[in-house]
Amino acid sequence: MQVKQRTINQPIAFSGLGLHTGLKVNMELHPAPENHGVRFQRIDMAGEPVIEAIADFVTATQRGTTLQKGDVVISTIEHVLSALYGHGADNVLIKINGPEVPILDGSAKQYSDELLKCGLTEQASDRKYFTPKKKVYYKDEASGAEITIIPDNEFSIDLTIDFNSKVIGSQNTSFGPQTDYNLDVASSRTFVFLHEILPLLKSNLIKGGDLQNAIVIVENPINQEDINKITEEFGIAEVENIGTGYLNHLQLRYPNECARHKLLDVIGDFSLVGFPIKAKIIANKPGHKINTILAKILRNEAMENIKNEIPVFDQNKEPIIDINGIKKLLPHRPPFLMVDRIIELSNDKIVGIKNIGINEGYFIGHFPDEPVMPGVLIIEAMAQVGGILVLNGLDEPERHSTYFAKIDGVKFRRKVVPGDVLVIKMVIITPLRRSIVCMRGEAYVGDKLACEGELIAQVIKNK
Repeated sequence: MQVKQRTINQPIAFSGLGLHTGLKVNMELHPAPENHGVRFQRIDMAGEPVIEAIADFVTATQRGTTLQKGDVVISTIEHVLSALYGHGADNVLIKINGPEVPILDGSAKQYSDELLKCGLTEQASDRKYFTPKKKVYYKDEASGAEITIIPDNEFSIDLTIDFNSKVIGSQNTSFGPQTDYNLDVASSRTFVFLHEILPLLKSNLIKGGDLQNAIVIVENPINQEDINKITEEFGIAEVENIGTGYLNHLQLRYPNECARHKLLDVIGDFSLVGFPIKAKIIANKPGHKINTILAKILRNEAMENIKNEIPVFDQNKEPIIDINGIKKLLPHRPPFLMVDRIIELSNDKIVGIKNIGINEGYFIGHFPDEPVMPGVLIIEAMAQVGGILVLNGLDEPERHSTYFAKIDGVKFRRKVVPGDVLVIKMVIITPLRRSIVCMRGEAYVGDKLACEGELIAQVIKNK
């Protein structure tokens, strides 16, 4: 099992049409630092905004998975995410100049092949796996899709599809630690039933679709009028009326290629949990809707676990951000700089350290005979740590500042005195939207909780 986080060795470029928009897009995968995760960056938009590839931002699942954060939209993300997860790439920045990932040949083959050529680099930080505490079952009554998730020591999938189709029949496949993603999964192409094509076109979808990037299944004989419409819409010289089967006698890459493509999609959609998973997934007729619903359930549990973890400070471990790095992110300066180092940092969580010394100026008057760190300064230290978390995810963080908008539910559990080491954990509850972010904060001395509360901040660009 992979122990350390990994990123790609060098940038990888792709170009092609978006399946639904039909737009020509250029996309590059770039190496990213530890705990960065996978993020998309819309380089065609003002400010080149970034959106994290996590379930929190899923907004649509019709014939593909779409993320949206404010005005930033990225659709049909599942194939490239599947390839990254299948190869164990944890930290990657995906730069793209359009709203949809290129469909290429309808599979993850090109993504997977290029990742193999490029290779991955092991990073210093450990991989942070997530194991659900108990069995999870969900069924979509409308579609009949159902997924069961069982805690396990490794990641595996058992998958079955049955659409009452005479052509593809009932198919099953599986994925586990011994599966070769590139050989056994990546080449499986997306599929569509012929009778679904014209309604999808009327819904303004599959503008970039053709017979080169999808398996088209003919369940019932088609009339000449529909053949002519398909020929016209896709600009195809000829569509052969074959009765039933695969349009134009397309050759399958695997006997159960449709099931394997659903497996590919499950891997990509479940990567939106944001952590590699240790669980067995049993999926029957899965689709993007049910996949992402379960990904959100798992992510919520993972984030709840993170919120409940007591952070541990290892004095011997090098900080992720030292005091010089902190001064680059925060405008504060002594005596009002309340963070000494950052020891943990991810998309949603940060842990910072504040050493409490007797030479702190406020101890002169608070109180001369019993020095105690003022509660408002503990909150300020928490806010500064949270500010680093938010600013670290922005382009040009030095041009932004964070300001209190609201403090809620703050409780002080014990005194903080000279000689204490304050370990501050901040976790994002509500991601940054319209310049507002909400965080849950906890400050510990050893394993004892000293202060907790929710902090809402506004992020403002400096003039």
